[in-house]
Amino acid sequence: MEESVRILVFSLQRVPGPAVLWPLALGVALFLAQAVAATAQSRPDSFADLAEKVSPAVVNITTSAMVATRMQPGPIVPEGSPFEEFFRDFMERNNPDGNRPRRGQALGSGFVISGDGYIVTNRHVIQSADKILIEFFDGDEREAEIVGTDANTDLALLKVESDKPLKFLSWGDSEETRVGDWVMAMGNPLGQGFSVSVGIVSARGRALAGSYDDFIQTDAAINRGNSGGPLFNMDGEVIGVNTAILSPTGGSIGIGFAMSASVAENVIKQLRDYGETRRGWLGVRIQDVSDDLAEGLGLAEVRGALVTDVPEGPALEAGIETGDVILSFEGVEVDDTRSLVRQVGDATVGKEVRIKVFRDGEFRTLMVTLGRREDAEGAIPASADATDPTFSEHLGLTLSEMTDALREQLGLPETAEGLVVQDVAEDSSACDKGRRAGALIVEA
Repeated sequence: MEESVRILVFSLQRVPGPAVLWPLALGVALFLAQAVAATAQSRPDSFADLAEKVSPAVVNITTSAMVATRMQPGPIVPEGSPFEEFFRDFMERNNPDGNRPRRGQALGSGFVISGDGYIVTNRHVIQSADKILIEFFDGDEREAEIVGTDANTDLALLKVESDKPLKFLSWGDSEETRVGDWVMAMGNPLGQGFSVSVGIVSARGRALAGSYDDFIQTDAAINRGNSGGPLFNMDGEVIGVNTAILSPTGGSIGIGFAMSASVAENVIKQLRDYGETRRGWLGVRIQDVSDDLAEGLGLAEVRGALVTDVPEGPALEAGIETGDVILSFEGVEVDDTRSLVRQVGDATVGKEVRIKVFRDGEFRTLMVTLGRREDAEGAIPASADATDPTFSEHLGLTLSEMTDALREQLGLPETAEGLVVQDVAEDSSACDKGRRAGALIVEA
């Protein structure tokens, strides 16, 4: 196409007279317009055929659970006051149930991925539920059981029993999805039942809070109740699981997020096979390589993951050291900390992998046998006391373990893990390179 354009433009420049130039220019313009239109993804005349094709495998989800209710606060009276007993009797008469738990309901969406009844949804849709009801497009209703959940990606796998094979959906290749592609979202927004919305892919590779985030951003309308529903490409394949929206009002403003199929498919497979996730674990704490760090370390490119700490684990046993820059994992380049965490997490537990590092101006290749991240996390009790801050002489950083108090102080989500930079030595290279207290160093 580019060659044709160059040739046609060259021919135009050679035309000697304006009388010949105008018709030829008009013809070329029309030709180019038609050629460009032919290469772009055209909008379907209707999305009805696609909606009809996928609807039987999309489900509405209703959950119920016992939730605690709080008694409305009464007037504050001094202890021992003659009114104390009066107001207590008054509140008990008007609220006889007191703090007795009540049954609450929540709504969401999901989709069938196999004929024998496996259903994908979001973890937050079914979390704490003691009853999960699945409604199919034809009105059939069945109770579901939880097979497994993953807090890191907010995904869950359910199972229903059926005396006949169910219609199901296939995963698509979200890595092939391009910004500007048409997409369709389907689900149960605001409890209104099966609804369809369409839009385009607004962005890819979005991260919201988690280490494993890889969200597709779309302007297709996604509202409360759409959570757990599918995001389709125009072939009817699932390229994402609708999970979150960004909105000051609580309703759709055209900024919705779906966990990419490249992440979801692997997580769901593990939940189906094991009832839990089994992610690879390297055992290093890392941070992104900035322009200044790359210059100071002598790196030709600004990429990779700088190792800031090597506690006990596979990396320590393999000889990885603090100050190493991890540049590739199993032959795949490491762009930043997110890409390394994803690559390690997707790798098979117990597998020996090749890791290329940059150390003291030289490239080295180390072999590491991966552990299991879930086992490593479970080795530290959730209620363990916070450790004292430790000083890294190599980097000039004072680091401390993540705690609930630090999460609250820094405004981080409950799932945030890693080390927090408590202080930066003024005479250190870290200070010169712009490292500041409050930065978070993640773990792979």
